[in-house]
Amino acid sequence: MLLKQLGVTTIHEAGSSEEALELFRTHRPEVVLLDLILPGATPQQIFNELKHIDPDVPVIVVSAQNSLKVVEEMHNMGAIAYILKHTPRDQMIRMMGEALDWVDEEPSET
Repeated sequence: MLLKQLGVTTIHEAGSSEEALELFRTHRPEVVLLDLILPGATPQQIFNELKHIDPDVPVIVVSAQNSLKVVEEMHNMGAIAYILKHTPRDQMIRMMGEALDWVDEEPSET
């Protein structure tokens, strides 16, 4: 619902790492919201596979985990944002909006 409020019209949702990667390969979304708890693989494995398929894909990590170690690790791997699930709704909308704006501002190579 938050993404729709931000104007995102096409959303694909996966229940496993295999499904997520297949959806990514098929639809090539402009941005990925990656939940750290996705059955089938570790978040690092999923992140690495996404980047192997498309090194330029922006990844926003969404998690209930508030671990500085995990935040730093995902940032060092190349995540553009880390959003906690229990963040107040208005703040989450602002944070996602800023991350999506950043994606829109990135120059594309043609």
